[in-house]
Amino acid sequence: MFSRTLAKACPLASSSKVYVDITNNPEGELFELSPATPVLSQAVVVGDHRTYSVYDLTKADNLTKEDLLNLLFRWKGDNGDMLRPLLHAERYVAGFGLQTGEIHTLVYNNHPFRAFPVLLLESVPWYLWLYIHTLKVTSKSHENKPSYIHYQPSKDRQRPHLLETLIQLPPYSVTEVTVQFERALLKWNEYPRTQIMASTLDPLSSAPWCQVWLQWTRTSPKSIRCLAVSCPTSSFVSPALVTVGYGSFYNLLTRTFQVDEPSLPLAKQLTNLIRRIRGVPLLT
Repeated sequence: MFSRTLAKACPLASSSKVYVDITNNPEGELFELSPATPVLSQAVVVGDHRTYSVYDLTKADNLTKEDLLNLLFRWKGDNGDMLRPLLHAERYVAGFGLQTGEIHTLVYNNHPFRAFPVLLLESVPWYLWLYIHTLKVTSKSHENKPSYIHYQPSKDRQRPHLLETLIQLPPYSVTEVTVQFERALLKWNEYPRTQIMASTLDPLSSAPWCQVWLQWTRTSPKSIRCLAVSCPTSSFVSPALVTVGYGSFYNLLTRTFQVDEPSLPLAKQLTNLIRRIRGVPLLT
């Protein structure tokens, strides 16, 4: 999938399964899924009956010799409308310069007549200082006040920011959540060791709360992609590394060490002065 394979199950997880939605592809007329699996799962999601192909990562039948799950989608048609999920989201970082910025999160509700409450949970690194008073939620060009907001501020080099918001998604709408931040200055050895000198924001987790049969049930959370945020630093290329190394070696080579001898009493200093005039060896 996207030229990547899925590794085997996590040893700490009680179950690890991959679900592929094949509701609109019952006979394989749209795409072909390889390797095929006879294990199917039926579920009701927001009032719609969905069918999933289930791949269990704990079973060797679904894995290759390298203990990897390599799923292949082969689309049979060249043209066609992309199947959009009922609820999905995306986000990006806006702004210019390396001092401030703004995180934009777009949450899409493609249902034609139903509104859904969605709980957004975001973890932001401590070196991105969030301005929580700039939090703004808009739907259809109107302000959408969150029903619940929980914010736990970060501690430098100890814990990240934690922002949790419960918002109501109008039917067939796009809800935008924005919050501004400022980049902190890091120590030279705290920057990520990447070539682009960028830090990543953890994936945003969204858990829809759907009202079914006059009860509140929580569906499985969805993870939104990571973000790359540029860090305010000079590039750690060869000249910079040579400068850091040269400065350390130059300091060691040019530094001189001298023994700090304790001073003699005043009487002994006067005696040595007289003995120096007479040409007699000094006292120690």
